[in-house]
Amino acid sequence: MKAYIFPGQGAQFPGMGLDLFEKSAEAQKLFNQANSILGFPITDVMFEGSAEDLKQTKVTQPAVFLHSVILSKVLGDDFKPEMVAGHSLGEFSALVANKTLSFEEGLQLVSKRALAMQEACELQPSTMAAVLGLENEVVEAVCAEIDGVVVAANYNCPGQLVISGEVSAVEKACEALKERGAKRAMLLPVGGAFHSPLMEPARKELAAAIENMTFNKPICPVYQNVSTFAVTDPDEIKKNLVFQLTAPVKWSQSVENMIKDGASNFTEVGPGKVLQGLVKKINRQMDTASAGI
Repeated sequence: MKAYIFPGQGAQFPGMGLDLFEKSAEAQKLFNQANSILGFPITDVMFEGSAEDLKQTKVTQPAVFLHSVILSKVLGDDFKPEMVAGHSLGEFSALVANKTLSFEEGLQLVSKRALAMQEACELQPSTMAAVLGLENEVVEAVCAEIDGVVVAANYNCPGQLVISGEVSAVEKACEALKERGAKRAMLLPVGGAFHSPLMEPARKELAAAIENMTFNKPICPVYQNVSTFAVTDPDEIKKNLVFQLTAPVKWSQSVENMIKDGASNFTEVGPGKVLQGLVKKINRQMDTASAGI
């Protein structure tokens, strides 16, 4: 079975999407529609902006979403997903790809999510850190011992876990993890503690926005970050999407379940190749590829 996977924040790059715009009338229509929905010309930043420009919160998440979703749409008949998954933000792209969400409502939700997350980040100094070379259980146990908020946030692949929380708590956890044998425990250049309890204000905002959107029966299962299993019920998809902001991204577990359910090929749709690398670290026997036109 062919699985399609969609990247999250951090995959952006200057010039992203310009090739799609130049090659496809359908892409041009969708990009212009996106400018109208967002109320500013995001295409100017995507096509001509610098890496620093692309780091703006209101730009980053919609830009990655647009690159992924528009690419999936211009693939036409070549795009026939049997299962989908997305890493954090990428889950919204996956839900448009399997027709749970419309392009318009998906983009509106991503824009609201980005701004809500930025507001939550500004409420309290917080950060994330990558931990390499330890078992998940060891990282979880160390986080539980630290005073303050610090939790496991991204289960990316075996031996690679991201923690998230208050700056002081994350720093203390990094020192403790190094003492426990971590190859590396390093702070990441992010603006806040994504996928932690500190995102609760953003979760509430996103929940209110999601209630006003139409969630359709998907054409194929989505393996969501929160549940890790195949989901096709629109109400369950909606619930998982709300809790994703404060819950960990269980990417490794999701990929393992996709493989158990018959996935033999993983095609990454969107900027970069990060997810292909993670899939290979989870199971070296898997075929991986980038979608392209």
